[in-house]
Amino acid sequence: MVCHRCVLAVENILQNESIPFQKVVFGEIHLIEELSPVQRDRLIKELNKVGFELIDNYTGGLIEKIKQLVIKRARNEVDEKERKLKLSNYLSDKVNHEYTYLSSLFSSVEGRTIENYFIEQRIEKAKELLIYGQLTLSQIAFDLEYSSVAHLSTQFKKITGLTPSYFKEIGMAKRKSLDKV
Repeated sequence: MVCHRCVLAVENILQNESIPFQKVVFGEIHLIEELSPVQRDRLIKELNKVGFELIDNYTGGLIEKIKQLVIKRARNEVDEKERKLKLSNYLSDKVNHEYTYLSSLFSSVEGRTIENYFIEQRIEKAKELLIYGQLTLSQIAFDLEYSSVAHLSTQFKKITGLTPSYFKEIGMAKRKSLDKV
């Protein structure tokens, strides 16, 4: 779950299945009581129908937490203090594990590095900002904390195969939803 609509979809499933819960936040369901095996099976089935899966093991939960944190950081949805930290320090502080462990675990499960995932998320944000058309490429590079427009353009082309200006011309066709990244 990486967006508000995802949270609403999960809340709706829980309500339809009469599963009492305290709250649903990005990637987490806080239940009032433990699920019965029947409730768990129904929940898994309903989540799968909308493209979600139930992650109830430590490793899966940790990977999901890393993804959420990377998305927030890539989109600059963190406070100024956290923005100044290196990505590795930011993640280590948030999940209380050494970055080498997190990096190795993430790569083995996801088949890509945390850094690549971070870059992909930044590029998705750049795509969004390009499509909105309210900022220049220089402003987008600054907002996403790239060292230069050239650096953003190079990463953009590497990920998408297109220059930012050409992408802007063709618009939404190449944009992925966050849950597909």
